[in-house]
Amino acid sequence: EVMAFCQSFMTELCKYIGADTDVPAGDIGTGAREIGYMFGQYKRIRGLYEGVLTGKGLTYGGSLARTEATGYGLLYLTQELMKDHGETMEGKTVVVSGAGNVAIYAIQKAHQMGAKVVTCSDSTGWIYDPEGIDVDLLKEVKEVKRARLTEYAAARPSAEYHEGRGVWQIKCDIALPCATQNELLIDDAKQLVANGCKAVCEGANMPTTIDATEYLQENGVWFVGGKAANAGGVATSALEMSQNSERLSWTFEEVDAKLQTIMVNIYRNISDAAKRYGFEGNYVVGANIAGFEKVAEAMEAQGVC
Repeated sequence: EVMAFCQSFMTELCKYIGADTDVPAGDIGTGAREIGYMFGQYKRIRGLYEGVLTGKGLTYGGSLARTEATGYGLLYLTQELMKDHGETMEGKTVVVSGAGNVAIYAIQKAHQMGAKVVTCSDSTGWIYDPEGIDVDLLKEVKEVKRARLTEYAAARPSAEYHEGRGVWQIKCDIALPCATQNELLIDDAKQLVANGCKAVCEGANMPTTIDATEYLQENGVWFVGGKAANAGGVATSALEMSQNSERLSWTFEEVDAKLQTIMVNIYRNISDAAKRYGFEGNYVVGANIAGFEKVAEAMEAQGVC
């Protein structure tokens, strides 16, 4: 049924996309399986083998590190943010929402940087694990079994399972919303501030409501929106397109190194843009300015204005 839906969808979509026209990628509910079905249909209809979709399987043009990209990229930017404020990731307590690709690999990279992630969540409930989330177990539950977090709690004595939502009530240094839109509300922001949270960086698309964002900023929390913080997935999609165009396959380490450089540069760009216009420390404004300037300069150069 999923395959038939994907094929029908691509039968119409293929008229409007192409490797040099528009290159879609997966998102919530659309992983390598669905991308594969759509890619196969595109190839059958158009007779072209090209990098028209990203997030493909490794056997037909996909990129190593694409699965990890958004979560890893989020942590590379968060690490740069902390470093800019004289802090490190080492020893920090981190709360993460979500249990999909972004959340899983954000947790993994945070642990590699010396932090301890103590929460994750799905659509029915959330886990608090004071010993730190076991990434291998989380992958087994979510990527292999496609099960609920109750199975994680059943297999991990240190973990507490709670119905509903509530990860933001846990005391932390860094909060990383990695689930879905509008999941961090004003009351959650107040709880984070009360608990001494230093930084909130968005792994999901628009997970923090406007009033919660403003409250965090007004109370001295370093807040980086998804426009910048979760760009690692899109960045690695571009790296996948580069490999497709060159008919090459880079190593995991090559892709990961390029991703880290991109995310560090994104942080520096948004931080510098905010400073230039008198908004130092406001990374939302910085991202808006940096993004606008890039588009405006390209339009001006191409004579569109």
